[in-house]
Amino acid sequence: MATAIAEINPSLIHPATIVDKIRETEDIYTFRLRLADPALRRSFRFAAGQFNMVYAFGVGEVPISIVSDPDEPEVLDHTVRIVGRVTGAIARHEPGDSLGIRGPFGQGWPLEEARGRDVVIITGGLGCAPVVGAIEYIFRRRAAYGAVTIVHGVKTPQDLLYREQFDAWRRRPHTTVLLACDRADKSWQYHIGVVTELFDQVSVDPERTLVLMCGPEIMMRLGAPILIKKGLPASSIHVSLERHMECGIGLCGHCQMGPFFLCKDGPVFRYDRVAPWLGKTGV
Repeated sequence: MATAIAEINPSLIHPATIVDKIRETEDIYTFRLRLADPALRRSFRFAAGQFNMVYAFGVGEVPISIVSDPDEPEVLDHTVRIVGRVTGAIARHEPGDSLGIRGPFGQGWPLEEARGRDVVIITGGLGCAPVVGAIEYIFRRRAAYGAVTIVHGVKTPQDLLYREQFDAWRRRPHTTVLLACDRADKSWQYHIGVVTELFDQVSVDPERTLVLMCGPEIMMRLGAPILIKKGLPASSIHVSLERHMECGIGLCGHCQMGPFFLCKDGPVFRYDRVAPWLGKTGV
């Protein structure tokens, strides 16, 4: 897995220029950032599934998944949802403005382990950003992977991010895209209901399938056992988890989950390693 090289100090905030700002929904934006230091830009490396701490100068920083392709570090894409003071400040920035980047942090998706295997990618709600980079990574190296199934669920049609990407992915060979919506309107053309209801349509070869899951924790806690009943080993399911993160390096303790710190031991875990702590509070 590609990781940050030694010269990049995770304690330092590096200025980055906004080269593009894409409005995904009313309160979600994708920012395309370019590190201001050319040498740092050339040396910056990350793995799909890792995250940066994105800093609004004078306000604070928040952990944001990197959604661009790891082999194109010239620009770094981050999808930001406005949920508080820091993300609100970030959202007010425009192209040409500067934000800070600290990272990359955490463990990414096992894309090397997935080579030669079928890949099932399951996401729910607005938490699909952590797998976008992995999906793009796979499609840019399509011959290295088997069949790809993308399963995504949202509460309302307005919550469907990356609409153009989903349409493009559906047209790729040996690729299935399944979409579900809890509260559909007349514009919705796909399954109406929760995302786990689509699992019956997912073909799983236990010996060659790897699953990547992210989204609401309850979806992963309820969904993974359904896949296991299909014969899939728990060790072949990988989940991306979310907790409050402040430092990114396992010092502050805010993201502790059982014996793990999500910022450095995760956010991507093998399901069988973290299953005992899913759905529990105070651990």
